[in-house]
Amino acid sequence: MSTAFHPAAVAALALALGTPHPPALAQERWVTSWYAAPQPAWDASFALPMNVPARLDDVTLRDTVRLSAGGGRLRLVFSNRYGHAPVRLGAVRVGPADGAGAGRPLTFAGLAAATILPGAAVISDPVALPVAPLARLAVTTYLPAPTPVASFHWGAQQTVRLAAGDATRASVFTDTAHFGGRLFLSAVMVDADKPARTVVVLGDSITDGNGSTPDADRRWPDLLADRLAPHGIAVANAGISGARLARDGMGRSALARFEQDVLGQPGVSDVIVLLGINDIGWPGSPFAPHEPAATLDELTTAYRQLVAQAHLRGVRVTAATLPPFEGALAGTPYAGHYSPAKDALRRQFNDWIRTAGAFDAVADFDAVLRDPAHPGRLRAAFDSGDHLHPGDAGYRAMAAAIDAARLLASPETPPLH
Repeated sequence: MSTAFHPAAVAALALALGTPHPPALAQERWVTSWYAAPQPAWDASFALPMNVPARLDDVTLRDTVRLSAGGGRLRLVFSNRYGHAPVRLGAVRVGPADGAGAGRPLTFAGLAAATILPGAAVISDPVALPVAPLARLAVTTYLPAPTPVASFHWGAQQTVRLAAGDATRASVFTDTAHFGGRLFLSAVMVDADKPARTVVVLGDSITDGNGSTPDADRRWPDLLADRLAPHGIAVANAGISGARLARDGMGRSALARFEQDVLGQPGVSDVIVLLGINDIGWPGSPFAPHEPAATLDELTTAYRQLVAQAHLRGVRVTAATLPPFEGALAGTPYAGHYSPAKDALRRQFNDWIRTAGAFDAVADFDAVLRDPAHPGRLRAAFDSGDHLHPGDAGYRAMAAAIDAARLLASPETPPLH
């Protein structure tokens, strides 16, 4: 039988034995300052290509990430959640994205290398590297052994650079290839200088930033982080392109990944959920040509389950209405995402979100983004051009529509509904 010790119990035992209070329990304030949700790889039968190497061997990866909250120390998380073989990390360094040199070396349980077992993750030891809110970091990772890419993060409007051999100590990183997405790096946690919290954003490609300027950090969660960072609140973006609420998509359903991607984040106090448009749009399209249509009951039941799980853990839930999508992906190989019947379900679902009283707050992105003269469409100034994803201006409007005062309120505040 295993025994778990609560931090308060450890402190009480230390006091009873006449030993000092463990300093880490009193001083550490870890929050997730940056996040990329893992998703499983797929094969060539799916409508979209993975656009990342299927296998890596003796190469170094360079990721650039922008934090939300700052702090005095860092810990990095690398995930092999959907992998079927171990992933060997030969060396990892982290430092300012615009700084000279290769950054600070990381250790894992005191060792310079680590192995991520299938289905697992590894967390680095803390490294003393003070970072300001909204700072950009470069993370350089050496993969010395043959490494199949079975667990990764697709797209994200971010570029990963690749160099041959071990380039972790190179003062100038010279890449030989690059691609979009994230491989294995899944989180950066900071030890905040003052009490801090994490807001997790759970969503699909609209949250992952499709349609925004690449490598510019203009997704709406990034812009929300701009508003919350001065108050010591971190924003962790758990968006996955193709994600769905009640069914698997280009990632597991929200119900399946809620525990790891949301409730498992250190310091989480709030979750903002923007999901459902792929549940509605995928059936009958090239993404899920033979799948039956979603139903309102399916969507609302899934949402109520998320709320129940969150509230049991003291996490507040903000639900966002689904933006308009008339004409989505028309004229592309993925046409069929929109139909009048699908839009009718979207409107019903939005009405339920607004009126059900199931959430602590509602963000009405539909009202913010729709064309007043044609409410089924995105406003032209907010449309990235595919009639599904907003562009930079649309994402700015979404971030501005979040009621920051509700997120800034103490988590001990009674539920708002």
